[in-house]
Amino acid sequence: MGRRSVLGASAMLLLPSMASAMPQASTMRIHDHGTFTRLVVELSESIEASAFVLPEPRRLVVDLPELAWSADVSVSKTALVSAVRAGLFEPGRSRLVIDLIQATQLSQAYVLPPTGATPWRLILDLTPTTDDAFQAAATLNQITRIMPQGGTAMAVAKPAAAVEKTTTAARPTSSKSGPRKIVVAIDPGHGGIDPGAIGAGGAYEKTITLMAAQQLKQKLEATGRYRAVLTRTRDTSLVLRQRIEIARHAPADIFISLHADSIRDRDIRGLSVYTLSEKASDAEAEALAERENKADLIIGMDLTKESQEVRNILIDLAQRESMNLAARLATSLIDELKREVTLLRNAHRFAGFAVLKSPDIPSVLIEMGYLSNRVDQSSLLKEGYRGKLMSAVVRGLDRYFKEAQLAQRY
Repeated sequence: MGRRSVLGASAMLLLPSMASAMPQASTMRIHDHGTFTRLVVELSESIEASAFVLPEPRRLVVDLPELAWSADVSVSKTALVSAVRAGLFEPGRSRLVIDLIQATQLSQAYVLPPTGATPWRLILDLTPTTDDAFQAAATLNQITRIMPQGGTAMAVAKPAAAVEKTTTAARPTSSKSGPRKIVVAIDPGHGGIDPGAIGAGGAYEKTITLMAAQQLKQKLEATGRYRAVLTRTRDTSLVLRQRIEIARHAPADIFISLHADSIRDRDIRGLSVYTLSEKASDAEAEALAERENKADLIIGMDLTKESQEVRNILIDLAQRESMNLAARLATSLIDELKREVTLLRNAHRFAGFAVLKSPDIPSVLIEMGYLSNRVDQSSLLKEGYRGKLMSAVVRGLDRYFKEAQLAQRY
């Protein structure tokens, strides 16, 4: 007998409609039919989509037009599917990522028109395949075009945007008078279909980091000394490399990544500041870096072949100067932050975060607290607390540039 799981409402990956014209995804359901697994998404109108597979771990990725999701995508395991994620991948494009238990192929994919009270439906039929066939489809970058009213078309050239779309921030224009402002790239961690940590009370890390980043930007620019560039300004997905590229194209003098993680011990709370090191300061720091560095897998990107290249760039360029400056920046930040918020013991920590590996920009990652701790979570949800924290970050930056006597360069 087939197993049916109707995917109901959940806050985890909802993207409420911002405009009535945006297509709606109202219901999602999955059914294990024995010989195949069918995934159905009910839609408010006809759409076109495309699908491709990624290895290590095995995933089926479906790119869609930007949708307003009122359907939950949590899913009970079937014979082929272990989990499903969906959300805004970038402006104008949503993404559905299906985690696969074994080698699987998309045997049928089409969009059905309404019949009676039943709306438009995206139909995805999954069947088992061989490991060799799956690997070949991934290696050849085969894409399935999903068209309205049935029919699919295969392609072997994946568009560059499916693998990489580097978002660039505008380069600063020259000021007609006065010194150039110091450019700070602010990176709100996670976003889109990658929610990050989910707090004890249901708070999303991606939401808290974006709110904090917006406050930091406002406070920095209010001084008149800084220009702030956000790596994302809305709930959208970015691969780790894109975040670094945005900072480099700004061009940023400092890179600050904001996070709010969770850990098993819910009694632990407090803020910490991380700088880059290939050797983690402790096992907890190493585990945290490993989780964060997997974010590209969560949003359906295949960057596994590039990890060694990034590591080689780091080693070959011997970015000791940037790492040393980052350590000094961390010290200045901690000196100011400790006046306002609770810090972890040994608040300056070291780990191999991929997002800190820009070879030419001093970079820090601020873990603002643990969402697994109810006190930290409650604090981070308060605008006043975040504002106090971000004001301390501004003072830390001021201290850093003053003490290092770097401000004269700008």
